[in-house]
Amino acid sequence: MSSNDWQSIFHGLDLGTILFDEPLSRHTTWKIGGPADVFVIPTKVEHLQALARICAEHHIPWYVIGRGSNLLVRDGGMRGVVIKLADNFADLSVDGSTNQLTAQAGRSYVSAANTAIRNGLQGLEFATGIPGTVGGAVMMNAGAHGGETREVLLSAEIVEEDGSLVTLQNHDLQFAYRYSILKDHPRIVVRATFQLRPGNTEEMQAKVRNWTKRRQTTQPLQLPNCGSVFRNPEGTHAGLLIEQAGLKGTRIGGAQISDLHANFIVNIDKAQASDVLALIELAQTTVRNRYGVSLIPEVRIVGED
Repeated sequence: MSSNDWQSIFHGLDLGTILFDEPLSRHTTWKIGGPADVFVIPTKVEHLQALARICAEHHIPWYVIGRGSNLLVRDGGMRGVVIKLADNFADLSVDGSTNQLTAQAGRSYVSAANTAIRNGLQGLEFATGIPGTVGGAVMMNAGAHGGETREVLLSAEIVEEDGSLVTLQNHDLQFAYRYSILKDHPRIVVRATFQLRPGNTEEMQAKVRNWTKRRQTTQPLQLPNCGSVFRNPEGTHAGLLIEQAGLKGTRIGGAQISDLHANFIVNIDKAQASDVLALIELAQTTVRNRYGVSLIPEVRIVGED
């Protein structure tokens, strides 16, 4: 469709903020990505339901992003509608009587975890190392420091493709390593409820401080990145294999395999998605040829070249 076609469908609709040909480099932590045909920032559940119905009626593809971590958008951008759920969709509540925390999908996972800790609730500390949103964490079963989302998620409220609002229980999501059924059957996560347990706030804060110090010395947090690029293979670490293959510091275009942590690719000089993709392919080919291990991307790669 042309820009005029998109505007004829979406002009004047009550869906929140609507932008056309919006560069997605403005919305990803890698600072990389071509334009979205239609970019929507909703502020309420009804916006999401209406969007789902409109997209179904017009056979328009849609995609949800949060804060743009764990995401590589190709240089040609994304066709259809991109829905952003971040600070615009970030309410949170704690129920001390049940030890449950409920957060909207756009809430920072780190923020949700820190709120739990301040309220003396244990179970989400691992999330202080995950730079994404609650919705993204549910979708991909995000994990760190030996913990995973599936271990504490009670239920998730989602918008189906027909605009209906339903609640899925933990078992409905068919969690596996860095996977839920939402990766194969896209729906919009609205909010999630976590079942936590009482804990000692000072002990949890001390543990998180130690993790934070370690990340600051071992990860390139000062440069644009997406987080970990590859899943860890069974019994080893992707970063270790890439480092042992001699690829630390390798640069293509404006992107570089970090010389601090080899499972990070950083944007050091106006990198394009094609630069990152070339480094991903180089790492996969080199590690496979040298060690017989296939590296599987953890980062979501979307859009067109």
